[in-house]
Amino acid sequence: MDDRAADSSQDAPRLPGCYRHPDRETGVRCTRCDRPICPECMVDASVGFQCPDDARGDSGTGHAPAASRPRTLAGGAVAADPRLVTKILVGVNLAVFLVQLSVGDRFDTRFELLGQAYVPVLGSVEGIAEGQWYRMLTAMFLHGSYIHILFNMLSLWWIGGPLEAALGRVRYLALYFVSGLAGSALTYLIAAANQPSLGASGAIFGLFGATAVLMRRLNYDMRPVIALLVINLIFTFGWSNIAWQAHIGGLVAGVITGYAMVHAPRERRNLVQYGTCAVVLVVVVAMTLIRTAQLT
Repeated sequence: MDDRAADSSQDAPRLPGCYRHPDRETGVRCTRCDRPICPECMVDASVGFQCPDDARGDSGTGHAPAASRPRTLAGGAVAADPRLVTKILVGVNLAVFLVQLSVGDRFDTRFELLGQAYVPVLGSVEGIAEGQWYRMLTAMFLHGSYIHILFNMLSLWWIGGPLEAALGRVRYLALYFVSGLAGSALTYLIAAANQPSLGASGAIFGLFGATAVLMRRLNYDMRPVIALLVINLIFTFGWSNIAWQAHIGGLVAGVITGYAMVHAPRERRNLVQYGTCAVVLVVVVAMTLIRTAQLT
């Protein structure tokens, strides 16, 4: 490698670290004290963002006490443990995987995503088209192998934790389930009716999409998340036995929902954020009804 290129890359200016989390680079500063703050520490203010210290000490503004409480970038409450929901999701996925290992194929065939097919283990025709709509949700917590759950849980921990801190628990959870259901719906609509599918990948790709939107919103370097997303898409379309429909459905839903989460105007924030979630869910229901009509 050219020494001059190496030197120039080393000398390139770096963003300052958050005053509370020095290891996290950020381009956002508190509008009152000018200290650098990361997404976890950002408190939405009437103009820009404030650090938690200034937000707590804010007085004489005429706002109700709740208005000056620390808020995330998306307007959620700042939690003491910003990764709690991510920890719970990882725990639930691991617990369900242990049940899969204990019970065996009969458990998988009962709860995996399946359009419509005769299942010899159960001795009957099963699937979403038979009224088993719960499969669109339960399939999000099933995994087919140790490698499958390992990669998904590592991705969930790496991407989900920072995103939960930036959005807040309720909005983050809404994003996760909306993305996962969108992935299930697209798989049901496009894939063969007798093709089983399972995994949290749809929801995780939704987190990828929302993370890209968030990083763009904060003017962060987008190259790491784009590179990771491209690698995942290569695996999605390069390997067999991967439900690419769930990945693409989750990714699109994540980008749309994530954009609404971080760009919603402050005065209509809840309406825009949860309204977008509702619209995506309406599309999910529409795709499900269309495919069910085709199969019955």
